[in-house]
Amino acid sequence: MATSVKNNFLNPALVSNLQQALILRKKDSVQDQHQNKAKEPTKASSKPVVLVTNAEGIDSPGLTLLVEALLRDALLDVHVCAPQSDRSVCGHSVTTGETLAVCSAQVGDANAYQVSGTPADCVSLALSGALFSWSKPILVISGLNKGATCGYDTLYSGAVAGAREALICGVPSLCISLNWEKNASCESDLKDAVTVCLPLIQAAITDIQKGIFPNNCFLNIGIPTCPLTNKGVKVTRQSVKRSSLCWQAVSTKKNPSAGHYSSNQQSLGIMLAHLGRDASAAAAARRLNSNCKNVEIESVGVAGKIDSQRTIKKYFRMELLTEKGQPNIEDDLDCRALEDGFVTVTPLSLCAKGYVEVQSSVSNWLAIALSGDQ
Repeated sequence: MATSVKNNFLNPALVSNLQQALILRKKDSVQDQHQNKAKEPTKASSKPVVLVTNAEGIDSPGLTLLVEALLRDALLDVHVCAPQSDRSVCGHSVTTGETLAVCSAQVGDANAYQVSGTPADCVSLALSGALFSWSKPILVISGLNKGATCGYDTLYSGAVAGAREALICGVPSLCISLNWEKNASCESDLKDAVTVCLPLIQAAITDIQKGIFPNNCFLNIGIPTCPLTNKGVKVTRQSVKRSSLCWQAVSTKKNPSAGHYSSNQQSLGIMLAHLGRDASAAAAARRLNSNCKNVEIESVGVAGKIDSQRTIKKYFRMELLTEKGQPNIEDDLDCRALEDGFVTVTPLSLCAKGYVEVQSSVSNWLAIALSGDQ
């Protein structure tokens, strides 16, 4: 039995409204499809993924200038994970037993996060897969950092630690620093340093893709104080140069912040996280030392025997003092070549230099020590 369409009487206004609703729904569906595709750049993009960190913090101009330069030609997929504050001299320390705060940040057009931890924390977290959707980047760059990282100073450097952590995780890495001169260098030198290091970065990415980039070390790159007048690129050896650690006794009366100097370098979130633990520890200490008398002294040393019934409390502050122009240094050492105006490229590995010789020396010593023939 056939049914005529004319028998289905519908209000013309209702039909028009339904048609408009269907059209809008179709448009929304198309827009959703486009948006979903846009949300998956790392899956669809064939661009090399680069992770950038630093030691001076997320707001460092060197970091911003480097990221903007890497994004300029739209050839790289750049991500940033950097400390929220300056951690330049934290070495390769990592944070355990504490919760790190991670917040989104604005660094150019890169996908960026700031972390309440060290550069090593930032790289480890970024490469863990917990923060970014990609499996791992093709290259990790720690930079651009202000201040040379040469010789034994690399052991104190948070910037170098960021690159070293990447190598530990199996990702090629570069640490890039400008030989910043206090009261002489300016932000334009940072821009010039970025210009100088970009060809090295591009060469590294190209050779990583070809499989011919060195995989047993990371490169510590130093940019001279006047980047654009550099004398060329020189492969250098790590020197034994070390900044002098200058300790000074300070008083809370003369400098009220001295007692809290270290904690002030940390974020308010970390300080609050420590509050409960410190309060418990302080209460325990008060019970233990209820009969002891606290005495603050400003002198560097204490003469005579220390009274066991009182607690001596002192405050000290350390500064790094860098010596320049050291004589009798070979031309191919990092600090000498950098001061001479070269762009230095120093390979740094995870294994100690001369391991075979060191092992042999220790074996010979141990054999004699245990034989009793000394």
